[in-house]
Formats: sequence, C-alpha cells, structure tokens
Amino acid sequence: MEIARHWRQRGPRYRLEGQRHRESGEIRFPPRPPALGETNDTWETVTLRGRGEIYSFSVLRQVPDGYEDQAPYPVALVRLDEGPLVTAQLTDCVESDLEIGMPVEMVTRRLVDTGEDGVLVYGYKFRPIL
Repeated sequence: MEIARHWRQRGPRYRLEGQRHRESGEIRFPPRPPALGETNDTWETVTLRGRGEIYSFSVLRQVPDGYEDQAPYPVALVRLDEGPLVTAQLTDCVESDLEIGMPVEMVTRRLVDTGEDGVLVYGYKFRPIL
C-alpha cells in the first residue's frame, strides 16, 4: 500500500467521515470528489456516528493474501444510522452469535502490518453492541 494514499484516507478510515449533500441532506460514504456539474461546495464533510446494524454478513474462510493469520473472520454490510451501507470486518464477536439486524458500533483496529518497513495500518471495524 502506498503510504501517501493511506494518509489521504485517514479521515474516512479513522473517524468514519462521510459527506452530506448541502441541499438534499443525503449522506454518502466513502467521500468522493464532486461529480460533473457539482462544485466543491455541493457536499460537506460530516463525521458519522459509527452506529448501525448488520444488514448482511458472511464468514471468510479463504482469505486474501496477507490475512491468513486472521482466518476465518466475519465481514458485514452495515447499515449506518445515517443511511449508507458500509462494508467492514466484524470484530470482538463469535460467529454463532451474529444475526441480521444486530446493532453494531465502529471501533478502530489494526488492519494490517505492512512488513519490514514497520508500518501498521489501522482502520475501522464494527463490533456488536451488548
């Protein structure tokens, strides 16, 4: 992973920052550049609460390279309270306890160790709210 690209994404990655449309109030995540015909003032940055519910989930048993030490692990589509669907890994849970509609909250966790360069990449995951 290119380090410069990683640091440009720190707001969405660490604070779950999205965007709110100034006229319609629509919330989107992740943030995107303005579309054709929009200005930089069309969307404003908003920090999402980081709470929602499991919309759908699966358990990955055959995982991407570099994540073998974490397998198996659950991933989910989380419907945030503000509306957007977010794809994220679930943490601090047991597979048999997961269910559609379960309330979850965002937590910051280590995503990957890039190796010899010593860079640890952190980001958001979701855990059940007890």
